[in-house]
Amino acid sequence: MASHHKFPALHNAMWPGLVGKGGPGAEPPIDLDTMLNLTAAAQVNGTRFDGVDLFLFDPHVSIDSSDDDLKRLADRIDSKGLVVGSLVAPVWPPTGGGSAMGSNGDRGAFLTQVRKACAIGKKLRDLGLRRYGVVRIDSAAGPADWATDPAGNTRKIAETFRQAADIAKDYGERLAAEGEICWGGMHSVSRNVELLEMVDRPGTVGFQADMAHTLLFTMGYNAPDDRILPDDFDWSNRGALDEGLKTMTRALRPWTIDFHVAQNDGTVKGSGSHDKTGRHCLPNDPNGKLDIVRHAGFWLRDDHGRVERKLDHICWDGCMFPNAVMTEQQTWNDVLRVMKAVRDEHGWD
Repeated sequence: MASHHKFPALHNAMWPGLVGKGGPGAEPPIDLDTMLNLTAAAQVNGTRFDGVDLFLFDPHVSIDSSDDDLKRLADRIDSKGLVVGSLVAPVWPPTGGGSAMGSNGDRGAFLTQVRKACAIGKKLRDLGLRRYGVVRIDSAAGPADWATDPAGNTRKIAETFRQAADIAKDYGERLAAEGEICWGGMHSVSRNVELLEMVDRPGTVGFQADMAHTLLFTMGYNAPDDRILPDDFDWSNRGALDEGLKTMTRALRPWTIDFHVAQNDGTVKGSGSHDKTGRHCLPNDPNGKLDIVRHAGFWLRDDHGRVERKLDHICWDGCMFPNAVMTEQQTWNDVLRVMKAVRDEHGWD
């Protein structure tokens, strides 16, 4: 029977209020205060969220925030009994960054955003609001562009990530590269491992695992040669699904330094300016393919079933839900309930 544990801390992502929102045909963004209030109000049998992870982009948190801006932000979050964990650096061209495999100018823009994000991370640590967490990055390039020169483009991404690692180290930060089917050179299990080995900065650059996005790796979406589950996979074959997920987590877990609890129905979705990626589902979605609590253990326990205790916090990520769903308090109570169940099953004291 699961026990009630104190660690890891339970966080909620704020960027679902922004990702896939705004622009033609999309719903408007949900402001940060609304997301914070919904997170702070969530409660399950006395358990509450410990903190939030942030996207450093307007209208939530400007990447060009001044010290005074960040002090006001810290006060707002602290007043709700929350702390800050991981930060998403806006490394993509539409958000002021550039492709990690692009021109010198593109890569320079990418690195500028990493530097600004790391500086914000340090400032929030200095303000006492952030004791753990990483800065999240990706290649900021699509698989189709990457495929024009796979070897050469992977080398460019690795070199950019090494330069980013030097920046992060100067600020006392770590970088987590989130693999998704929509990021070139990071769109399959083998490509992520290849890239991280090429970067070769295990103390500074690791992997961010999202349960919804990584499920698509097993299906070979955008990388059919790397698929783990067969083309005609029967989702009722839970034993085969477990083995496929174990094959994936054995390869990526050693690199994992940041973890998103999530659900996926085996399909993809894009909204607004966001490319198609693994569809996030609500935790109680009847079409969800994952046993969230059980399968989270494939990431949080080693091959012998022992809890690894290497993550200070875990975060729920659920993007591109309708605003009506996202602004309903019960949504976040349900999310917190499954997060608590993951910690009760795989946590520690």
